[in-house]
Amino acid sequence: MLKGNKNLVTYGMLSGIVMLAPLFFAGGYLLNVLVFVGINTLLAVALNLLLGFAGQISLGHAAFFGLGAYISGVSTATYGVNPWAAMLLAAVAVGLVAFAIGFPILKLKGHYLAMATLGFGIIVYIVFNETVDLTGGPSGLSGIPSFTVADFSFDSDMKNYYLIWGITLVAIVLSANLVNSRIGRALRSIHSSEVAARVMGVNVRLLKVQIFTLSAVLSSIAGSLYAHTMTFISPTSFGFNFSVELLTMVVIGGLGSILGPLLGAGLLTLLPEFLRTFQDYDIIVYGLLLVLMTMYLPGGLASGFTAMCARIRSRFSREVVKNAQG
Repeated sequence: MLKGNKNLVTYGMLSGIVMLAPLFFAGGYLLNVLVFVGINTLLAVALNLLLGFAGQISLGHAAFFGLGAYISGVSTATYGVNPWAAMLLAAVAVGLVAFAIGFPILKLKGHYLAMATLGFGIIVYIVFNETVDLTGGPSGLSGIPSFTVADFSFDSDMKNYYLIWGITLVAIVLSANLVNSRIGRALRSIHSSEVAARVMGVNVRLLKVQIFTLSAVLSSIAGSLYAHTMTFISPTSFGFNFSVELLTMVVIGGLGSILGPLLGAGLLTLLPEFLRTFQDYDIIVYGLLLVLMTMYLPGGLASGFTAMCARIRSRFSREVVKNAQG
């Protein structure tokens, strides 16, 4: 269970903001961008469980994202499987793949683990490109149907927004429950010291594989949502660059923070849209902002946001005391 009324208020406010946001962007381009913020937030939540809490770096999470999208897309577009069943099928298949490769890969540490996950991501990317008869190759896969419930079809940005953010909010709350549980404490102990975790009786190897699998399954669900929202997918969306972008979202948002993935994904998805006014210099401004945030907010946006709220509460308390004394 979530701890305390503070968490309940926080997630209640977050849910309210998410539910009301489309009222201000109905039918606009920004609503479409907010749909992608939701998908990226789900991916960042998945990677944060692995990197932020268990301390295991991955440079191949775009591969799980792509596998979810392609398994779901091919199942529905080519074989006529129901989109909901296809998403479940993709999640199970990706989970099995992650569990199978997790045991050998997670024996590695540091940059060796990063290189192994990078290699896995590159292999999957090549498969997407080379299996032209199945995936469409570089030309992509089209004709992917939208999600439907009876006669209701999620065929607009507004409908997809509520579907994607509904699933994302559930993932955020579940991750909060997980990290505040006994398993979460075990994950943090692994992050701090694997030797100490083993001494305390934690099955380090199995727990790392389990969190790696859970992270992959959440990424697969995000991939299925992406495929059925876009109704078209191509390998370029699941390459190494996107894995690095996901890693940046988690780090900028705040490692080991529940709301960090939301803040990081929101910033790095929305920021390029606002930087278009700089035209040819947008990438320079983008890089400069990331450097400045890394320098002055080493704990990520979540720690900065928490510190700001603490200062506001402190100032408010002083004002209340001052007024009471006056």
